[in-house]
Amino acid sequence: MRRIGIDSSSISSVRSDMVGTREAQLSMGKQNFGLARCIAVVVIGVIVAIAFSVLMPRKTENGWAFRDSGVCRFPAIYNFGDSNSDTGGLSAAFYWLPSPYGNSFFGKPSGRFSDGQVVIDFMAEKLGLPFLSAYLDSVGSDYLHGANFATGGSTIQRIDGRAFDARLSPISLDLQLLQFQQFKARTNELFSDGVTSRLPLPGDFSNALYTLDIGQNDLHLGFKFMTEEQARASIPNITHQFASVVEKLYQEGARAFWIHNTGPIGCIPLTARRISAMQPDKVDGIGCVKSHNEIAQEFNRQLKERVIDLRAKLTDAVLTYVDMYSAKFMLISEAKQHGFTDPLRYCCGHDGDNVVPCGMKMAVDGVEVSGDSCSDPSQHISWDGIHYSHAANLWIANKILDGSFSDPPVAITEACRKAL
Repeated sequence: MRRIGIDSSSISSVRSDMVGTREAQLSMGKQNFGLARCIAVVVIGVIVAIAFSVLMPRKTENGWAFRDSGVCRFPAIYNFGDSNSDTGGLSAAFYWLPSPYGNSFFGKPSGRFSDGQVVIDFMAEKLGLPFLSAYLDSVGSDYLHGANFATGGSTIQRIDGRAFDARLSPISLDLQLLQFQQFKARTNELFSDGVTSRLPLPGDFSNALYTLDIGQNDLHLGFKFMTEEQARASIPNITHQFASVVEKLYQEGARAFWIHNTGPIGCIPLTARRISAMQPDKVDGIGCVKSHNEIAQEFNRQLKERVIDLRAKLTDAVLTYVDMYSAKFMLISEAKQHGFTDPLRYCCGHDGDNVVPCGMKMAVDGVEVSGDSCSDPSQHISWDGIHYSHAANLWIANKILDGSFSDPPVAITEACRKAL
């Protein structure tokens, strides 16, 4: 058998070729991996850019943020007011509203003076925000998207002991402002310390919507402790204090304001029915107290003048004045057309010689009388003789949020735009 001889130099050559081929393959692999990684980074970057362009707001007008649909992006709402917009402040501070308050929507008491939602709830929903937590409610609250400083019974001007005895809130509008200032300062301080849970970002304060619905109790206070002439004469001072708070909010960075005027307080069933029984000549064809509504309209006229003055003074603010009076009076005067019963009848509470408040019980001639709810609250405009029902609040919200009753006529979703 012949042995085949292999030259050692040939073996070295083959090994050298094999090593070279392996190095070439490794080099090519590295190049391919680097190329793939670059492509992946580019793709991820494109995806992120697209996501941000779709999901994040765009700054297009005077620093305001807008969604792709063109509507304003308010990250939060800060509300100031009375029982028309209270979402639990009075209940947290003084006494809890009992069942059947809240039952129609929440299935339990929610701190709202209604059987369900109040108008501020529908406003938040329209803006894609959660319901506002009451600033005074320390249990389970979330302030990421704003806070509610309203409390039932609040006034613009400060009250005295008589008014407190009449169950008005001592937390007047200027005190609500102080609460907001403390809330903002503490939020910014906690943010600096790295605490962000359930709190807004510092930049949200200047981009938020500031809503105000207050003044009704100031007029009610006048009717209770003054003559009607004195109540009318007090209006300039009340609206001046209101404007002063708006200016101070502006100094805190607020720029977009949504301001409600006061409703037809002459049509509050508890008051109107009592006066109608004693002085029928003082009520109109619906049963509303004419002089009370006239004073409410005068308050609204002067409030609107203040808003106009504020527009001239706060040049980069956007102030929307909302005519709640007209929206509510339309509902009351056309109640049956909109599926409601007698607008001066109310659902919850016992009427008659002995009025029993909604959710309460009282002994009358040795017999316990309850202020129970009617069987169908949705048929009533008034829930408890003072406040509106869930169904009425929904009707009112649908009327005002599209701008039909606003000056300028803009929807709440465009309340960051200055009128041309």
